[in-house]
Amino acid sequence: MHAEQAGSLPKHHTDPFDRMLVAQVEGLTLVTADANIPRYAVRTLAARAGA
Repeated sequence: MHAEQAGSLPKHHTDPFDRMLVAQVEGLTLVTADANIPRYAVRTLAARAGA
């Protein structure tokens, strides 16, 4: 199920691992420093790179 969702996501991100993370969020908040992840319809919390 998650693999199908990851495959059908818009091509905002080409990294398959990140696309799987987005597909698995399911109502949770994804903490990320990646500027492409917030382009998906998931709740994110900005992380500082190198922190």
